[in-house]
Amino acid sequence: MKKLFLSAVFAALTLASCNNESVAVNTAESMKTPQMENFDKAFKSLGDPQNRPTEEERKRNTSELSNRRKALLVPASKELILSTGVTEAEMTRKTGGDMSQIIVWATQIYMQKSNEIRKNIKS
Repeated sequence: MKKLFLSAVFAALTLASCNNESVAVNTAESMKTPQMENFDKAFKSLGDPQNRPTEEERKRNTSELSNRRKALLVPASKELILSTGVTEAEMTRKTGGDMSQIIVWATQIYMQKSNEIRKNIKS
């Protein structure tokens, strides 16, 4: 009887522990801003069949995204940058309208905000 009770307690603690981990993950996801979620979705959309590299793009064998694929990321990137309080004019001045620079800047903002969310969860 004692073994059965201890086994039940151990099982309950294990389930509670697993449940707490999923709550933390859900909290991290729920703490993302809509702009961060859109940026996330834009990057994930690169894996969609219609957005994958074409045969010609693969032949170039560069690590850089094609202009076609960059264009998929730019709207969400701009939205994320603007959500930080940067004006459209300031963004244009800093990036010169270069798609690569816009995406890199947005990626830096996304990573910074993600790190802040992780820190908030840990505390």
